[in-house]
Amino acid sequence: MTKTVRWGILSTANIGMEKVTPAIQASPSSQVLAIASRDAAKARAAADRLGIERAYGSYEDLFADPDIDAIYNPLPNHLHVPMTLAAARAGKHVLCEKPIALSATEAEQLRAIPKDIVFMEAFMVRFHPQWQRVREIIRSGELGDIRSINAVFTYHNVDPANVRNQADIGGGGIMDIGCYPVTAGRYFFESEPSRVVSLVERDPDFGTDRLASVMADFGGGRQLSFTCSTQAAPHQRVQVFGTRAKAEIIIPFNAPANMPTAITIDVSGTVDGALARREILPACDQYSEQAEAFAQAVLGNTPLPYGVEDAIKTMRVIDAIFESEKVGAWASVAR
Repeated sequence: MTKTVRWGILSTANIGMEKVTPAIQASPSSQVLAIASRDAAKARAAADRLGIERAYGSYEDLFADPDIDAIYNPLPNHLHVPMTLAAARAGKHVLCEKPIALSATEAEQLRAIPKDIVFMEAFMVRFHPQWQRVREIIRSGELGDIRSINAVFTYHNVDPANVRNQADIGGGGIMDIGCYPVTAGRYFFESEPSRVVSLVERDPDFGTDRLASVMADFGGGRQLSFTCSTQAAPHQRVQVFGTRAKAEIIIPFNAPANMPTAITIDVSGTVDGALARREILPACDQYSEQAEAFAQAVLGNTPLPYGVEDAIKTMRVIDAIFESEKVGAWASVAR
């Protein structure tokens, strides 16, 4: 195999055009060779904009290109599993946007991916040094025993044409951004929750969850609590509370690629955090770090710590959140 992974981009979705595709192009071990859309002219325009050689008017034509090693799938949520499976069956490795599916049952279909195919759900935050540094601090014991993780992720979007506001294809805040606090809980506790309880408010026109507050029980006195909303003032944070200190990621989810980021570690005991230690991490494109890690796995150099089973576990938590909404009580997370 060559030392460069040749990528094909599946669709001209905004996240691909604005963030992920340029980041893949910046990955030392990657080359973006082609892009596909169901509209050939749209694909060509996108290819010209990003300096991509090949443009295809169908996803199937992209899968059939023998020069493509890996596919990035940023399609709407209901197309994540079917298109990932189609790409994998064509012999392509797949990096697929989150959430991986509409349910854990659908996600379990990904177990059919051939064993020699590299697959990962695209939670880019796990590749940012600020997340890795906070987990390093947790593991060091500086915070004491971790008891609580608190997260907020909100934005305001009331465009009915936006896929995030279309309930039948997996829209809504829990699917779109609530999955990040779920990932934070699983990442920093390094375990799985046993049950969740949620309070969900839905848009009367869209039918999507526009505001949700969730608590997850990770056992041993450990709790994750978070709020997510698609119709609130934009904000985000992740705080990790231990028995001795607290850590906070200032911009946990949309960290700017061209600016340093900061975390704080408060061991002073002051309520306002005025004496907290502040660590500055250098500018980092978390999407490019993700692409490079994926490429290294495809090249057979460093295996990924996340795959199909990890994606299924996240969907099981999301399923339980919706089940709790339905029954108005705690819901167990499937094992």
